[in-house]
Amino acid sequence: MIELIFMTCLVSDPSKCREQELIYYDISMMTCMMKAQPMLAHWATANPGWRIDSWRCGMVRSADSEA
Repeated sequence: MIELIFMTCLVSDPSKCREQELIYYDISMMTCMMKAQPMLAHWATANPGWRIDSWRCGMVRSADSEA
């Protein structure tokens, strides 16, 4: 499994940030990288009070996937 991990911060208070994750079950790391920007643009449009500070694709951490 691959996850798109991105840090979001409140527009009104940039010191309040949180990590978001989107998990993909059937894509490669390269596909995650190619699809990330359109997915993040969609997320940003749906969440206008937040801005995306950074993002990356990675393997799902085993402790997270067991929960």
